[in-house]
Amino acid sequence: MNLQTKPQAARPVFPVGRSTIEKSHIETIADGKLYALQNVLELDGRVSAYPANARGYSVSNCYLIKQGDRALLLDSGLSAHEASIIAQIRTLTTPDTLLSVFPLRINEYMSVCNVEAIAQNFNVEQCYSGNPDAALWVDFGRRSDANDGRPYSLKTTLVSRAETLRVGDARPIDVFQAPIRLINTRWMFDQDTRTLFTSDSFSHEWSDNPDGPWSISAEECNTTADHVRSFLLNTRYWWMEGGKTTELRRKLAAVFDKYPIETIAPGYGRVLRGRALVERQYKMFDEVLARLDQSVIAPRYVDRDEVR
Repeated sequence: MNLQTKPQAARPVFPVGRSTIEKSHIETIADGKLYALQNVLELDGRVSAYPANARGYSVSNCYLIKQGDRALLLDSGLSAHEASIIAQIRTLTTPDTLLSVFPLRINEYMSVCNVEAIAQNFNVEQCYSGNPDAALWVDFGRRSDANDGRPYSLKTTLVSRAETLRVGDARPIDVFQAPIRLINTRWMFDQDTRTLFTSDSFSHEWSDNPDGPWSISAEECNTTADHVRSFLLNTRYWWMEGGKTTELRRKLAAVFDKYPIETIAPGYGRVLRGRALVERQYKMFDEVLARLDQSVIAPRYVDRDEVR
């Protein structure tokens, strides 16, 4: 990964248009049980989930949890990756598979853009959401673009702030409000594979190579707390500096104390694999939160183009 840390003299100008990167990958986290559907993003300053000065490549991640003839898809990916994601799901399912969809951030494009297209291509039995009108939030695609006035029908299964869902008859998935978030965000824990799904947190690992690799272990990782701090402050967590982070630390610790996490599966970037790396990443994150607390550093105005 390449993250410059010095402020730039002037705001960079980037070419207009879509990235020409068309690479995808299916990462097997647990064979027959859990897969990451990954589509490559070029980091050239236009991907808002990453600092404007980040260079290299990352992936957007959707996750497919399988149990018998049931499957649960976490997030639906960006519109640019619609065809790829549908092909990836088709590779991992059969025509008889009953699919549920759970956008972890109901008000963000990467979570909702392809729900309508997926529902048109697969046996989608429900959309999990904390909003009773989820169909209105995921109404993107050819039907809505064609000004079709018919109401969009999609069964919504309401999810509370914290509860356990089931995939199939017995696969428990704990879902709860993200301990650290800017918008409405859910985290989930798959007890079977000991995987924590962290949405837009822990997404600070990317690659200099468009071919990845798109997972990483403790032996391969040399990320520092300084990198994590810069990543947070140059993305949607810019507001943390000088904030009340003590409570955030407590909530984050409660998650990592409660669950025997062996894999961290973020919405973007490399999947973090192995207990050793999970512990290291959590400790770095906690260290950064401690350094950003108002008892240590004062809050201040941050210019939109400042690199921290």
